[in-house]
Amino acid sequence: MGFLKMLKTQFLCHLIICYVFLVSGFIINLLQICTLPLWPINKQLARKINCRLAYSISSQLVALLEWWSGTECTLYTDPESFSYFGKENAIVVLNHNFEIDFMCGWTFCDRFGVLGSSKVLAKKELSYVPVIGWMWYFLEIVFCKRKWEEDRKTVVESLQNLRDYPEKFWFLLHCEGTRFTEEKHKISMEVAEKKGLPKLKYHLLPRTKGFCVTVQNLRGTVTAVYDSTLNFRNNEMPSLLGVLNGKKYHAALYVRRIPLESIPEDESECAAWLHKLYQEKDQFQERYRQNGHFPGPIMNAPCRLWALLNWLFWVCLLVYPLCILALRLLVSGSTFTVLSTFFFCITASAGIRWMIGQTEIDRGSNYGNKEVQMNNK
Repeated sequence: MGFLKMLKTQFLCHLIICYVFLVSGFIINLLQICTLPLWPINKQLARKINCRLAYSISSQLVALLEWWSGTECTLYTDPESFSYFGKENAIVVLNHNFEIDFMCGWTFCDRFGVLGSSKVLAKKELSYVPVIGWMWYFLEIVFCKRKWEEDRKTVVESLQNLRDYPEKFWFLLHCEGTRFTEEKHKISMEVAEKKGLPKLKYHLLPRTKGFCVTVQNLRGTVTAVYDSTLNFRNNEMPSLLGVLNGKKYHAALYVRRIPLESIPEDESECAAWLHKLYQEKDQFQERYRQNGHFPGPIMNAPCRLWALLNWLFWVCLLVYPLCILALRLLVSGSTFTVLSTFFFCITASAGIRWMIGQTEIDRGSNYGNKEVQMNNK
């Protein structure tokens, strides 16, 4: 076991993992492009194919979290809510406090069979990013510029397009708009004081406009909101680099199902409802900090083997030719070729470290750092 832990921390393993993810991602992006001629002929079939292709990318990160890192994801919920998971369309409201909270959200989706079709509200720039961004484009992800005057029309149109979606889907929302930091929290609570809103201890003020528009346009398609609150045992502060190094974390996710018909249709009342929801989320976090658990029984769904099998498939397909190429370079390659390969590996290392660094909390988005931006846009 000691050797395995040591092996997971080696750069060569990290390089292979990233190589498999990137190359398989480009292959899948190419396959997604090939589905374009199918859209005018059979749009629903094209959508189903893209769901499967997207799963082949996103499930690799789930496999990295569950099978490589061994991170445990404990689900707290009531049995009645549990019986609905994976069987209905839903809006999932997640807190945004940790570097890997998106991976935990995807793990939640995977355990109930909706990872391939899950949706998010993402900034427009991500649609141009290869692999994940291009995958999201073909999944009809809702993109926005974070300028509500420009976004409202495009967001509404994108949401309306999901009304006839052929697969069960969850729409994942980080209503805070940006990841929690002490600086952003201080500014957010100053805004709360000016607006006469109750202050939050563990969350930023939620952006209500995006949530309200999502609820308004998905009524009749979505049947519930899943209020989801994430934390980690013993004040763990997980990171993507830690996951890549095989470090095991202990996630706890509290989910409660709220029927959509119980959410007000009026925009101002809906906004007030969301603020109240975040006050309750704050209370759940306080309880977890004090007692080490969320309310409700543990209703865990087991890990699905599909994520692991998909990952192993791509590893077997892509690593073997890489090993043959490296062996030939070492045996018969010129000094220049060997040095060029070594330089490429060093450059790849720097690139990988840079990409991982972008997920770190202290290097996250500046959105929310200025008070004018916190005015609930």
